[in-house]
Amino acid sequence: MERTSVKRNYVFLAIMLGAMVAGAAVGWFFPVVKDADGTVLEAGATIFKPLGTVFINLMFCIVVPMVFASISSAVANMKSRRRAGKIMGVTVATFVVTGAIAAVIMFVLMRLFPPVLTPWTEFQTGEMGDYASLSELIVNFFTAEDFVGLLSRQAMLPLIVFSLLFGFAVNLTGGGETLVGKFLDNLAEVMLKFVQLVTYYAPIAFFGFFADLVATYGSQIVENYVRALAVYYPLCFLYIFTAWPLFAWFGGGKGAVKTMFAHIAKPAIVSLGTCSSVATIPTNMEAAADTGISKDVTDMVLPLGATMHMDGSCFSCVLKIAFVFGVFGQPFTFSQLVPVVLVAVLSSVGMSGVPGGGYIGEYIICSIFFADHMEIAFPILVTIGNLVDPPATMINSAGDYVASFLVSRFVDGKNWLQRAGRQL
Repeated sequence: MERTSVKRNYVFLAIMLGAMVAGAAVGWFFPVVKDADGTVLEAGATIFKPLGTVFINLMFCIVVPMVFASISSAVANMKSRRRAGKIMGVTVATFVVTGAIAAVIMFVLMRLFPPVLTPWTEFQTGEMGDYASLSELIVNFFTAEDFVGLLSRQAMLPLIVFSLLFGFAVNLTGGGETLVGKFLDNLAEVMLKFVQLVTYYAPIAFFGFFADLVATYGSQIVENYVRALAVYYPLCFLYIFTAWPLFAWFGGGKGAVKTMFAHIAKPAIVSLGTCSSVATIPTNMEAAADTGISKDVTDMVLPLGATMHMDGSCFSCVLKIAFVFGVFGQPFTFSQLVPVVLVAVLSSVGMSGVPGGGYIGEYIICSIFFADHMEIAFPILVTIGNLVDPPATMINSAGDYVASFLVSRFVDGKNWLQRAGRQL
C-alpha cells in the first residue's frame, strides 16, 4: 500500500475521531433533563441522533445485497468446490477457537477480579416477555419463514445460509461463466463503490452518534457496574495489542503485524461508532482487499464473521455470568470453566450483528445458569450488555479482519502475504 494512501486513510480517520470527540463534548454539556417520573423536559444533544441514524440505516440497506452478492459470487466463482469447503471449515474452526481463547482469558480475570464482592440485597425485576423454545431459536438462527424474511438485517445468518446454497447452485450450473455468476460478481463490485460514497458522510454521523450517547447515558453509569467495566474495557484494548498481533503473525508471517495495524484502525473506528458488526462488513472488505487477502476468503470470512466471530461477546458473556453469580452470592470456581466457556462460545455464535440484537445471548445465559431467577438475572445481564457493547463490537467486528489472516494461512499457505506483496 502506498504511503500517500496510508496518509489519506489516517487523515480521514482523524476527522472521524475529531467528530466523535466533538459529539461527546456536546453531549456532556447538553445532557437529557428528566423529571422524577422520567418525562423528558429537555432533549439536550439527543436532537443530533438522526444524523447518526441516517448513516446506519444506509449501511443496513447496503449490507443485505452486499452479503448476498459477495458470498454467492465467491462460491459461484470457485474453481474448486473443495476449496470452498476448506475455506468454510477453516473459517468456522477459527471463530470457535478464538472465541474459546477469549472466554478462558475472561474467566481467569473474573477469578482474579470478581465484579461483585458482596451479594445484592435488593433486585430489580424486569419483563421477560414471551420467548421461543430452544429448538425454535435454532431454526430461526439458520432459516427464515419465506424469501421476504431474508431481506432484513435481522435475518443475517439465514441470509448467509441462503447465499451459500445459492452460490453452490450457480457453481453447479456453470459457475462464473454463467450470466448469473457474472451478475453476482458485478453486483458485489457495485456495492463496494456504493459504500465508498456513503463513507464520506461518516464524520457527520459519528458526531450525531456520540452526542446522543453521552447526552443519554453519560450520567447514568451505576456505581455497582464500575468494577466490571474497569476490567472489561482495559482487557479489550489489551487484547487488541497482544492477541491480534499474535494472530496476525501466525496467519501472515513476516510483516503481517505491521500490515494489520496499518489497516485495522478504520474497521475498529467504524465498529466502535456504529456498535454493529454488520455495518462494519464493507469497511472490513476494503481493508482486506488492500491487504491482499484472496477475494474468495474475504467474501466468506467477513460476512460470516459478522454473526459468528464474537470474541468481544465471549468476553462479555463470561463477565455477565460471573457478575450475576456474585449478585446471588454463588461461588464462581474453576470447576465451572468448561460449561461457562461452552455457553460463551455457543451463545455468541449466531448472535445478530445489529445493535441490541434481540438479547438472545442474555436469554441463553439465563435459561442455563439462572433458570429459577430469570426475572432478576435478565435485566442485570441486559444492563451489562449495553454498557460493554461498544468495545465488544469493536473486538467482534475488527477482529473479523484479523481472523482472515488465520484463514488465509491454512487456505493459501503461510507465505500468502509475501506473495501478495502488500506487507508494509
